[in-house]
Amino acid sequence: MNAAPRLSIGLPVYNGENYLAEALDALLDQTYKDFELIISDNASTDRTEQICREYEARDQRIRYIRQPINLGAGPNHNAVFHESRGELFKWASHDDLYGRDLLEKCIEALDAKPDVILAHSWQAIIDGEGKIVLPIDYPLATDDPRAPVRFQSMLFTVGGDDFYGVMRSDVLRKTPLQQSYHHADRTIVSELALHGRFYQVPEVLYYRRDHPDRAERAQPSMRARCANLDPRRANRLRNPMVRLVGEYIWGFVSAIRRAPLSSSERRRCYRHLAHWMVSRVLPGTTRRIEDTAPTAAGPAAAPDVAIAGQRRVSSK
Repeated sequence: MNAAPRLSIGLPVYNGENYLAEALDALLDQTYKDFELIISDNASTDRTEQICREYEARDQRIRYIRQPINLGAGPNHNAVFHESRGELFKWASHDDLYGRDLLEKCIEALDAKPDVILAHSWQAIIDGEGKIVLPIDYPLATDDPRAPVRFQSMLFTVGGDDFYGVMRSDVLRKTPLQQSYHHADRTIVSELALHGRFYQVPEVLYYRRDHPDRAERAQPSMRARCANLDPRRANRLRNPMVRLVGEYIWGFVSAIRRAPLSSSERRRCYRHLAHWMVSRVLPGTTRRIEDTAPTAAGPAAAPDVAIAGQRRVSSK
């Protein structure tokens, strides 16, 4: 095996034939080259395996793993991290697109700012055709030097897609990784924010594709989303709704307990969590960007943005 690359990119996928090739092109055409791309195919039944094997044969940075059964999206996300070798790690989605210098600028930020543990960029929503439909503001205070302030922002502010940022692997390894309860991705990112600051590259370099088959659209209910993460969650007797929500709350509690905080910081985080729990009973407080039409604000996307090679996305 070749020497370990600086960055590992993990791409879990299930039946991603529609957009997978575009995502792979965008990742492989990055200006930053020192990475491995680990693809874990969750027993796809479409052309995903064929596409992956074709790309693996063309680029030695790709390692393709095919799971014998559908493990669920949660274990599949964890599988690519367990296979990673880099000091930095990034999850990638099979249907999103990436500006050519996204990785380079994120890694430059991590190198320049040792206290930053995750770097990402401004983002925009694109449609199934790759057209920009909405630039998204980043309202979170994840760059604040105070851990309780970062945690409070994670709880109360809607926005951000830092789950797909470039992270320091040693910090991510301290978390329980992707779980399968309600909004488990939020507890991971919130725990990371307790360990250190995030940095947002002030350019639109991440393009999140919104389409009918995306997990948030295809599984609109809480139980369906949890079952997508782990098929066992579909069992209503073993996994009643109270358990799915209870584990979500306990995920935040556990994150606070594990984080390297002082006693006063820990108490402040618990207070923020208690206030957040009370606020959840108010109507409209459980929305996600996928469930709403957020106001376009902050960074404006260029009318025509290069993605990979000759591929372009346009806001026209």
